[in-house]
Amino acid sequence: MAINFFSEDIPFDLKPKNSYKKWLREIAGEEGFKIGELSYIFCSDEYLYSINLEYLNHDTYTDIITFDNSEDEDIIEGDIFISIDRVRDNAKTQGTDETEELKRVVSHGLLHLMGYKDKTEEEERLMREKENQAIGKF
Repeated sequence: MAINFFSEDIPFDLKPKNSYKKWLREIAGEEGFKIGELSYIFCSDEYLYSINLEYLNHDTYTDIITFDNSEDEDIIEGDIFISIDRVRDNAKTQGTDETEELKRVVSHGLLHLMGYKDKTEEEERLMREKENQAIGKF
């Protein structure tokens, strides 16, 4: 049961790591999940863009890409790539604090691994609700 944080292509150090780990375990636990191996990789726009193009065939910039590696239904395993450039830009655009936006995106990736989607209006509304609940627990 490990949650790891890495940085690729940019200098970034998530702090306080232990608070984030405890928070993520709490979010998962409340939904009936345990975290197995979960990696967050913080990177630049260009790094995430290249992943988006290579693995998903999407020619767009994005703030997050989540790869689900889970083998058991109730144990979360995956790799979550987050563009710190996008997080910073989104925070400015939405008039919110960068730390709050980071928490939103970090929880968003975990919610995807727990089965939440955001393709339809209804799914997106529920995802935002779950993100807000998660942020409130930090």
